[in-house]
Amino acid sequence: MMKKFRITVDGTVYNVEVEEVGGATAAPTPQMPTPQLPVEEKLPPPVAASVQPIEPVKRSQAQAAPGMGKLTAPMPGTIIKVLVNTGDKVEQGQPVVILEAMKMENKINANATGTVTSIEVSPGQNVDTGQLLLTIG
Repeated sequence: MMKKFRITVDGTVYNVEVEEVGGATAAPTPQMPTPQLPVEEKLPPPVAASVQPIEPVKRSQAQAAPGMGKLTAPMPGTIIKVLVNTGDKVEQGQPVVILEAMKMENKINANATGTVTSIEVSPGQNVDTGQLLLTIG
């Protein structure tokens, strides 16, 4: 007995005729038994957690961690633009460099508040992960 099917492969339509050739059909396979896992009968009692409020640190009191003023490349790429100059005052989180990586422009933000003391890269320069971009003092 011939059966006709229309099949589409990668946008191309094919008309296919299939003939069933004698022989037994494959017998259905039995389902695999579900493994039985041991269940722990008794769970340990819950432990009460102690929560104590803490005083928030005011922005003016916060100290930068050692090395926080050294801004490094988070990934390899090409410097597209340096948005600051030596001597500029910057705020933590302010965009300072645009780095192209994986065909995307990524804004690299200042990791500390202060004054830009040195710029180690220029537009068009390729950088590696961890390479020093600029220093904020």
